Amino acid sequence: MSETLSLAERIAELFKHLHIERAHFAACMPHDWQGLVTMHPELVASLSLICPMGIDVAALKQKQWPLLCIAGDGGRPGKETARELSQLSAAKSLVLRDYFSPPWADPILDRRDEIGKAMVEFISPIGIAGAAGTECDGEIAELNYSIRGQGAPLLLMPLALSPSQWQPLIAALSEKFCTITLGGAHLGMVAHLESRAHSEYMRVIDQLLGELNLLPGQSLLEVGCGPGAIVRRLAKRTQGRNRIVGADVNRYLLREAAALAKRDGLGRFIEFQQGNGEKLPFADNSFDATISCTVMEEGEADRMLGEFVRVTKSGGKVGAVVRSTDLPRWVNLPIEGALKAKIDSPKFFAGNVNDGGCADASLYRRMNQAGLLNVTMLPQWASHKDGARLQYLHDRIESLLSGAELSEWRGAVAAARAQGTFFISEPFHCAVGIKP
Repeated sequence: MSETLSLAERIAELFKHLHIERAHFAACMPHDWQGLVTMHPELVASLSLICPMGIDVAALKQKQWPLLCIAGDGGRPGKETARELSQLSAAKSLVLRDYFSPPWADPILDRRDEIGKAMVEFISPIGIAGAAGTECDGEIAELNYSIRGQGAPLLLMPLALSPSQWQPLIAALSEKFCTITLGGAHLGMVAHLESRAHSEYMRVIDQLLGELNLLPGQSLLEVGCGPGAIVRRLAKRTQGRNRIVGADVNRYLLREAAALAKRDGLGRFIEFQQGNGEKLPFADNSFDATISCTVMEEGEADRMLGEFVRVTKSGGKVGAVVRSTDLPRWVNLPIEGALKAKIDSPKFFAGNVNDGGCADASLYRRMNQAGLLNVTMLPQWASHKDGARLQYLHDRIESLLSGAELSEWRGAVAAARAQGTFFISEPFHCAVGIKP
């Protein structure tokens, strides 16, 4: 029964379990709050968006909840947030000056006092019934929760890929509110990445794994394993015939990865360890294969690649998949001209990339410069004709269109859906090389 519940319904079950009537919410990803404000608006006293990965303006316009948006001013996230907020005149906002906030940013650690002060000042005047707030941890409807403090309930949703999540602010917020930190596979970036793992993206991953040709008894390290979809996929195939290690800098994601592996009966086949891709906690020549998938965008790519090579045995293989900001995506719609060129352009909503990161064809040069031999170069596209990934890409495109462009887009989507021909392909670069 619980498998069929929406996230909004799960949160409603949590409220019943904790005897809460209304609460303040703080979130990052639209998936976490969109259904809530449409299906259960009576539960929402206010909404704080922290470095949001998109704002569903239409959902928020249905009812004018007290809204606070806190975001950096740097890069694409800053520009998109400013554009979306301009359509919500009643919203309050705090701009974090000189701050770039891609999904892997750590805003609570970086700007703790600034964000904490703004949240307290925003939430405190909004009077709602308090909660007893007995300090405890628990699970209901496949949502994990941790309760600290007393007062008005404040539900803290996951903050994308933030390594520290809410932890640096829990003590301060708990002095004012009954803070309820939520986790689990249905929330945040875990839900986002798990939905990607059920999409055609995994064809790209299977191509990578095929090139590795991992033999029984050999070992593999995935750097930046996140919630563990790839190592679980491999462990299910190998059933203990290989040593499989997933490493990530993010403790929050590692906890979720271990829980998901246990859920799938694969926990005994996978080791999870905290580790930074730029300084891996493994000895030289430790693994027969080392891979990373959409991780080299998030740090110093050459330093990461050097670490991948270092921990791989001589004769072993190093493989990587990165997002592409230099190849066009393909949106299969009956449109032409300027709009078609716009939505297919790599620059239309290119992914965030750190200075020094890699999200383009420089991957192939970097692999060769790292000293790898026989580098196989595999640019690929993942095509989505249904599912959550298609919906995510569709919604991202819609959020960047308006007026006549939006009308043309929606008409073309309707026509293509009727014909059964609507799909979106997103590009990736992939390469595998051999350590001398």
